[in-house]
Amino acid sequence: MSFESFAEFIDMGGHGLYVWLSYAIALVVIVINIVNPLMHKRHIFTEQARRLRREKQS
Repeated sequence: MSFESFAEFIDMGGHGLYVWLSYAIALVVIVINIVNPLMHKRHIFTEQARRLRREKQS
């Protein structure tokens, strides 16, 4: 595969929309799969710290 210009590379022979859209969707899914567990982990640690503080006060 060789392209004469960057615009032809982006166009991908008329299939550029589908190619780049599929890359974008895949990237979004990967980012969600990385960020979501990290946010959940932070939430669990925050809840656990809150429970420990409540237990110490009682």
